Amino acid sequence: MPNPGKSEELKQKLGSRAPVKATIESKAITRIPEPMRRLEDSGLQLWNTTWSQRQSWLKDTDIELLQMVCEQLDERDILRAYVLENIEAWHERSALRALEKEIRDNLTQLGFTPSARQKLGVQEVKTMSKLEELMARKEARNNA
Repeated sequence: MPNPGKSEELKQKLGSRAPVKATIESKAITRIPEPMRRLEDSGLQLWNTTWSQRQSWLKDTDIELLQMVCEQLDERDILRAYVLENIEAWHERSALRALEKEIRDNLTQLGFTPSARQKLGVQEVKTMSKLEELMARKEARNNA
C-alpha cells in the first residue's frame, strides 16, 4: 500500500528543492507611450490599438518587442506592394513569407493569440455563461 499524500501545509513547510527563479520587476503601462521610432500606417495602428485596449499582461519590458513588430508590419506593407506589382519577384515573395512568419512568432510571444494568452495565465472574460445564454434564449422564446 503506498504512502498517503502530504498535505498542502506540510508541502509548504518543507519547501521546494527546485532553485528559486529570479524574477524581473516591471511596471504596468498606464498611458499610451509614444513609439520610440517612426511608424507608418499599419505599425501605428497596431501600436495604438494595443495600448488603447489596455492589454493587462504587457509591461514596460515589452515595448521594444512591440515596436519591432510594428516596424515589421510597416515593412510587410512595402514588401507586399512590391510583390503584387512584380509577379516575377520570387525572392521578395519568399522574404515576405519569412517576414510574416516572424511577425506571427513575435505576436505570439507578446500574447496576441489565444494559446499564448493561456500560457501567460490571462483569462478572457465571457460576457455570458452558457447557462445564462440558454436561459436568455428560453426567455426570448417564451416572450415571443
